[in-house]
Amino acid sequence: MKYFSLWLLIGSLFNVSAFSGELTDANEIINKANLAAYYSADDGSAQARMIIVDAQGNKQMRQFTILRKDQADLGNQDMLVFFSRPTDVSGTVFRVVKKVKNDDDRWLYLPAFDLVKRISAGDKRTSFVGAHFFYEDVSGRNPDEDNFTLLKTDDNFYTLKAMPKDKNSVEFDYYIVKINKTTFLPMQVDYYNKQSKKIRSMAVLKTKVIKGFTTVMHSKITQHNDGSYTEMQFRNVKYNVGLPDSIFSERSLRNPPKAWLK
Repeated sequence: MKYFSLWLLIGSLFNVSAFSGELTDANEIINKANLAAYYSADDGSAQARMIIVDAQGNKQMRQFTILRKDQADLGNQDMLVFFSRPTDVSGTVFRVVKKVKNDDDRWLYLPAFDLVKRISAGDKRTSFVGAHFFYEDVSGRNPDEDNFTLLKTDDNFYTLKAMPKDKNSVEFDYYIVKINKTTFLPMQVDYYNKQSKKIRSMAVLKTKVIKGFTTVMHSKITQHNDGSYTEMQFRNVKYNVGLPDSIFSERSLRNPPKAWLK
């Protein structure tokens, strides 16, 4: 699935659309899911909150605003994530340029050091600001990195299996994804190790139709070895807000476009 994954989540924020008809080709299903999950409307914005819960039940919170703009449907895409709370991450900015044919470009601005840090391809499956979401979950996993097989179809879901082409680049052996047949939203993703033991899961807990777009409002990623997890909640979701191309630049890392963050 083009830029598929959770966190999805940040990408699943901008999903939607209803498709009809029974499909049998795994790649066609993944392409439709990618279009639904990451390319609804021309652009979008939302306010989000992550609640991070460790194995002992201790909680942390991250609050931020997401801006996203498509350069073309199923094509390149720009994203900015501006953190506002808590104090230790306030002013931190995550910038992504999604690319169809090459590795995505990712940067993290750290205001305490006035430093723009480039996120290398090798770090894309590491924790995103201390959450159970990975950088790749936020900006999306390129479907060209996996081989997909349709396992089954029922009244509500397409269930597919994804095998990474380069197993040395990921911590899982394969994952299973359940895609809603009406909205094409990925509703459940389970990651397994070589012993077919479930190690990590993403689940959509709540959706809402906003201006005709079925939108993920609440999702959760769970680490099964210790029961720790992160929940993601969205509010004030907007589509087709007219974001200018100029804000998706390095300048916005140090000088956030305040007019678009309200």
